[in-house]
Amino acid sequence: MMPATIILFDGDCALCSRAVRFVADRDRAGRFGFASLQGEIGRAECARLGVARASGEPDTMVVTTACRAWVRSEAVIEVARRLPWPWRAGLLLAAVPRPIRDAAYRWVARHRFAWFGRVDACAAPTAAVRARMLD
Repeated sequence: MMPATIILFDGDCALCSRAVRFVADRDRAGRFGFASLQGEIGRAECARLGVARASGEPDTMVVTTACRAWVRSEAVIEVARRLPWPWRAGLLLAAVPRPIRDAAYRWVARHRFAWFGRVDACAAPTAAVRARMLD
């Protein structure tokens, strides 16, 4: 059974893999499932909800539910909304105008490989986290 909320991430990005581990460690209720954008489930979810770019893959984190997708800073805010306190305080980012939030998000995204590197596969530290990986 697919989880109600899926975080799609760049499976080649070390920063993205760390973000997955961060969320998984704090999501004790198991609300989130995880899939790489490059995998079958990630591609299918993006196609289903109309999230794509010219190359065929989004260059951002995507959060999906049955009927909606959030990208860039909106995805970060949606994850914060679903995490327990104190991480829910990330909702305060919504006070910053979206164009400014998204510009900062794109700036970090452009530099993520230089700053954090690449990974060959998402490292899931525990069996419980690996069980939540959808592909």
